Amino acid sequence: MDTRTSIWQGERVRLRGIEPSDWTVYFAWNQDDEQARSVSNIPFPQSAEAVRQWAQQEATRKPEDDAFRFVIENETGEVAGDLTTHHCDARVGSFSYGVTIRREHRRRGYAAEAIVLVLRYYFRELRYQKATVSVYSFNDASARLHEKLGFQLEGRIRRTVFTDGQHCDELVYGITTEEFTPRSVPPSPAAPTRTSIRRRPSAS
Repeated sequence: MDTRTSIWQGERVRLRGIEPSDWTVYFAWNQDDEQARSVSNIPFPQSAEAVRQWAQQEATRKPEDDAFRFVIENETGEVAGDLTTHHCDARVGSFSYGVTIRREHRRRGYAAEAIVLVLRYYFRELRYQKATVSVYSFNDASARLHEKLGFQLEGRIRRTVFTDGQHCDELVYGITTEEFTPRSVPPSPAAPTRTSIRRRPSAS
């Protein structure tokens, strides 16, 4: 039996709610246009004040229909990324999420462990039975990550993404509670690469 006192604590990461002081990290993060492209689209630029107000609102926002933004902290307490659950349907028992890791923290196993922690909570504490994620067809790192975690490719929606002057496909991956094995976290690789899927919601 796991002897950790918090289910949000893993070997590499800890999941927590967003704090108002996190706005500086998100503001700097928003400058990474290539990461935004890989998980959604490149937005208009935002002011520091807009991001500060957004972080303040997010820090006090109550979970709605089991949707929640988890900040991913690494072993030294740095914000390494975040994971946001959405489209949570408690009656059916299905939910979706987007996860993204800051460029300088990739290829260290943070995304994989964060995903496992969230799946374990939704499957074993909230009685959900299915998780679905969307990965853009050019985001090979995210596709490989989810396949290693046991997700099944359930479909390809053609030409639903437009970025960098071209249309791309959307890959749909899913995993059920029966397929979930919480100890199957891939080992931490040695070199950095892109591992984010879907874009974190920006300040508005």
